[in-house]
Amino acid sequence: MFGFIWSLIIGGILGWLAGLIIRRDVPGGIIGNIIAGFIGSWLGSMILGRWGPMIGGFNIIPALIGAIILIFIVSLVMRSMGGRNRNAQ
Repeated sequence: MFGFIWSLIIGGILGWLAGLIIRRDVPGGIIGNIIAGFIGSWLGSMILGRWGPMIGGFNIIPALIGAIILIFIVSLVMRSMGGRNRNAQ
């Protein structure tokens, strides 16, 4: 049980740090940060492999890079969707 909570905390911190690094807001607040951390960890591990320090089940460097990539892509998609909706009205 504590391992799961620790993973949620580390995932949230990774998502939050990624948002700070690229200066973009993560949609969904804290839950969005946790999701970005988890999916970013998976994405980073797929792209870069498993290396670097591991905390809470996350390889920190690939997870952070993956979360940065994920947040950047999501922010671009959200911006393009928002632009279309404003023009349609």
